[in-house]
Amino acid sequence: MNQTGQPASEYVEFWNDTLAEKFTRYQDILMNGLSYHSRVPLEHLDVPAGAGILDVGCGWGDTAIALARKAGPEGEVLGLDCVEEFLEDARRRADEAGVSNVRFVTADVERYPFEPLYDLCFSRFGMMFFEHPVVAMRNVYKALRPGGELMFIVWRDIQDNPWLGLPKQVVLDFLPPPGEDARTCGPGPFSMANPEVVTQQLEIAGFEEVAFERNDGPVEVGDSVENAMRFQLALGPAGEVFREAGEEAERQRPQIEAALRDVLAPFEQDGKIVMDSSSWTITARKPAAPAMAG
Repeated sequence: MNQTGQPASEYVEFWNDTLAEKFTRYQDILMNGLSYHSRVPLEHLDVPAGAGILDVGCGWGDTAIALARKAGPEGEVLGLDCVEEFLEDARRRADEAGVSNVRFVTADVERYPFEPLYDLCFSRFGMMFFEHPVVAMRNVYKALRPGGELMFIVWRDIQDNPWLGLPKQVVLDFLPPPGEDARTCGPGPFSMANPEVVTQQLEIAGFEEVAFERNDGPVEVGDSVENAMRFQLALGPAGEVFREAGEEAERQRPQIEAALRDVLAPFEQDGKIVMDSSSWTITARKPAAPAMAG
């Protein structure tokens, strides 16, 4: 159960019992190293003073806090995430920053009982993990006022994200791909890479004015080769292959770690591992209320 009294889905349980600890362990990479992909869209986002904003999959709260500052003291931000451990950190972070117009609730966005209170819904790398994307989009649609905007960031194809693709290739040289019964965090980081598919999903959910903006830039995936290698074996596509291979992965760990170090070492810049990455910033709008007949 979460704070709304809803039963947790299989994916939500997996986030809490398996992924949360790993995400927290590599929080600096996930929140700061990948921040280019939220910093650029947020810098150009015009938020009216007093806006009501929903942050979906808000994690440790950094984007929710940034949005709360943009909305000003008259505005209000609700950050939702299915992992309470993340939100405990988010609440502490907001308190330390002196930001009081943001609150955090543990919930599954697909099932949260929204009222149409929000001018904007934002999500950084949250939408792509929904078990039922159209269901989630329809629920977000309910949360927006007429004319409200949805902006969310997702990864483009794995071929455009060598920081994830190269390590996966290395691990697959040693281990089999995950089976169909593998436990996962949801559809996965590349589930919304296809603009045609996502446009159709959004339109089915009721949105209009769907647009995609490509954002290419560097990500820091470790403060050393060793740290970057361990991050890859814990999370992401390479981590999934390694996790699902179980005992065989542990048996071959020394060789796999050595191979990953060799692949990651050429990307070292001033002690950090910096690699290319690519995302979509996707925007859509809930139709404005129809004009009253005169």
